[in-house]
Amino acid sequence: MEQVIDRILLSEEELQAKVKELGAQISADYEGKDLLVVGILKGALVFMADLIRAIKIPVTIDFMAVSSYGQGAKSSGAVRILKDLDKAVEDRHILIVEDIVDTGLTLNYLIDNLKSRGAASVKTCTILDKPNRRTIPIEPDYNGFTIPDEFVVGYGLDYAEKYRHFPFVAVLKREVYES
Repeated sequence: MEQVIDRILLSEEELQAKVKELGAQISADYEGKDLLVVGILKGALVFMADLIRAIKIPVTIDFMAVSSYGQGAKSSGAVRILKDLDKAVEDRHILIVEDIVDTGLTLNYLIDNLKSRGAASVKTCTILDKPNRRTIPIEPDYNGFTIPDEFVVGYGLDYAEKYRHFPFVAVLKREVYES
């Protein structure tokens, strides 16, 4: 692990405390509503699993897989749906769960896409936000942590499909993704 990690940015304990806080806020905000939590694969899987356990109201879950990165460290700029929802969204309250908001391109695309399908509302929840990387003016409705513009892995975030399993968020050594 020391070979790839520069430093731990957020500990497992910090992440779990924030997830509990987000779950409580979402529970209060969606009390009595038909909430469909949509996890964006693969990065949001770990966060979403923890988050839905922290939400204290009934929820339905579904997943989408989208890509704007491929195997690299930089966004390609084009969003593609790789796996669409199995459930209908018409007249439902949708909470998109993402691992990180970077340029905002993917999240903006997903919001527009789900609204166009007739969702009653579409809000977003992310564990990490990098506002310095924004190319589209968008802010998550629920945000765990605002982080600096560094390449991070762990807690679902990866580099070339590796390092998602770390229970913390760490800054990846530059030589790992620039080699």
